[in-house]
Amino acid sequence: MAAVHQLQGVGNAAAALLEKLNIFTTDDLLFHLPRDYEDRSTIIPMNKLQVGRSYLLEGIVKSIDMPPGKRKSMAILLQDDYGKVTLRFYHIYKALMDRAKAGNRLRIFGEVRVGARGLEMYHPEIQLITGHTALPQTELTAIYPATEGLTQPKLREYVKQALTHHSDNLSELLPEKFTNGYALKQALDYIHHPPTDANMLQLAQGHHPAQQRLIFEELVAHQITMLTRRAFIQKIAAPAFAPSKTFAKQLLSTLPFEMTNAQKRVSNEIVKDLKQNKPMLRLVQGDVGAGKTLVAGVAACHALEEGWQVAMMAPTEILAEQHYLNFKKWFEPLGLNVSWLSGKQKGKARALAEQNIKDGSAQLVVGTHALFQDNVEFAKLGLVIIDEQHRFGVDQRLALRNKGVNNTTPHQLVMTATPIPRTLAMSAYGDLDTSVIDELPPGRTPIQTVTIPLDRREEVLQRIAQNCAEGKQAYWVCTLVEQSETLDAQAAEATFAEIKERFPHLNIGLVHGKMKADEKQSVMQQFKDNELQLLIATTVIEVGVDVPNASIMVIENAERLGLSQLHQLRGRVGRGATASFCALLYKGPLSQNGQERLRIMRETNDGFLIAEKDLEIRGPGELLGTKQTGDMGFKVAKLERDDHLLAQAHYVAGEILKDHPLNAEALLKRWLPEAPRYAFV
Repeated sequence: MAAVHQLQGVGNAAAALLEKLNIFTTDDLLFHLPRDYEDRSTIIPMNKLQVGRSYLLEGIVKSIDMPPGKRKSMAILLQDDYGKVTLRFYHIYKALMDRAKAGNRLRIFGEVRVGARGLEMYHPEIQLITGHTALPQTELTAIYPATEGLTQPKLREYVKQALTHHSDNLSELLPEKFTNGYALKQALDYIHHPPTDANMLQLAQGHHPAQQRLIFEELVAHQITMLTRRAFIQKIAAPAFAPSKTFAKQLLSTLPFEMTNAQKRVSNEIVKDLKQNKPMLRLVQGDVGAGKTLVAGVAACHALEEGWQVAMMAPTEILAEQHYLNFKKWFEPLGLNVSWLSGKQKGKARALAEQNIKDGSAQLVVGTHALFQDNVEFAKLGLVIIDEQHRFGVDQRLALRNKGVNNTTPHQLVMTATPIPRTLAMSAYGDLDTSVIDELPPGRTPIQTVTIPLDRREEVLQRIAQNCAEGKQAYWVCTLVEQSETLDAQAAEATFAEIKERFPHLNIGLVHGKMKADEKQSVMQQFKDNELQLLIATTVIEVGVDVPNASIMVIENAERLGLSQLHQLRGRVGRGATASFCALLYKGPLSQNGQERLRIMRETNDGFLIAEKDLEIRGPGELLGTKQTGDMGFKVAKLERDDHLLAQAHYVAGEILKDHPLNAEALLKRWLPEAPRYAFV
């Protein structure tokens, strides 16, 4: 490996441009992979064109004109036996005029775009064909991610030099038995310079074995970071807890229902983890309403019984408050003190809460991320429960590592009601063991979902008003085009005023993100106590408050929301024994994507299936939130495409850490130079 300065033609200016692409060495150049390829060896029929790709085309000039417009331009209509394309030139010169005559045969190369006349090419390369002009015999030409001032030919030249002079020194970091038969140098050669007969489609989709060899290596590197992070947390011992004899029994005896088999299974998995003196790192996933909070409550009993503190953290005030009220109801009868800590607490209340945590009189503390702040000291923290993990970054979990007492670290239980596809769970939470609560409590009725165009909104309104007058409770969720709290709040206020005016006999409440936490809380409480029949809300109710009597949900502009979010919202109803109903109001015409999303919502209530589909449609970033995926920065791998390799990558990462620790470090350097190193404590 050498610095890029040592390549021919790379002076200070070129090196500064390469630096912008994070290219400092010849190895960086070798792993700067093409984003696409140009094929100048085959003429493509015009009915096969895809927008955004470059093609070699040949056809007859049908017409030439100068379209009216601010900028003078020339449009040439070119046609072959299969279709047509418009060539547009803003710079008109004599040689172009000579070639562009009606009836001439032209061979052109350029990128296809959508213009005023359908498919267009702007300033393509153009060649007049007279008699038989041979096709250029070239390999496929690589197109690289570039930056302004750095042309494709230059990048190609630098990569070529790096391949010729420096690729022999590349170290093979994957043991041969774990590769697909391609050596690293061979794979890179193929990807940078594919032969003419290479399968373009396979390359464009990332399915070629040479690409898969690199993709697999990158996935292994990512799994190594996960496993080293896990090892880093587990280097410090945690207190071992015996299963609770008293508290858990007492807690369960006060409940009007039995735990489901799935809840029992997950609780047993937690008990096994807590018996060991290394920290539990477990993710519990359950679909909406599967009863995760109870599993968390039972887990807390084991730590509390042995005199250790438990902290429960939620992403929003309203959700933390719900947990606080739940835990108070469950644990205060057992003689335990439940305390509350939030970012909004000030002055005396805050000082008192911090004091109770520090001296240990607060045995169970519920709060928002304020629990993580440096000034919050726990007397004896044994277990941390984190709700809705995807709202927090990984670093926040790491911050807990040091909150233990006497050189111990607390156990971590992470919960989410957003079902995560297995592949994503492995890549975002590869450092956690996963448990799934895959059974809903008995007595729940499935939710019937219908999609209704917005022009039938009046019918829906009438029906809701009638149902509310009969004693049912309903949610009406307002979402707008822009994801803006202010606009959403305005839409909710306007809907509230409209319904209030039209149906004065109904008791209606309003909740949106711009209200103070205690205002929201009080309205939600009224709704919960059945004092309100209809609640107008924005998506702030997505996670949160259980209202068993609410059985109807209307979501306006449902096509604007992602599948997982729609599923979360829908899960606010159907919590009691009454048949529940969810109406998705949409504004037509729907895009193909929008149609597909609403169809899935109609056909299934299975959160895991919905999450899989959501991943296909929207990709991992949107599903997990940027905090979680921000550190995924894949160069060649794509989770939704390469998920079949993940389990294998996880296994190989473990083997390399065990048998080849130096290779593990080198893999991280190659693929994740920016990733924090957890290996050294």
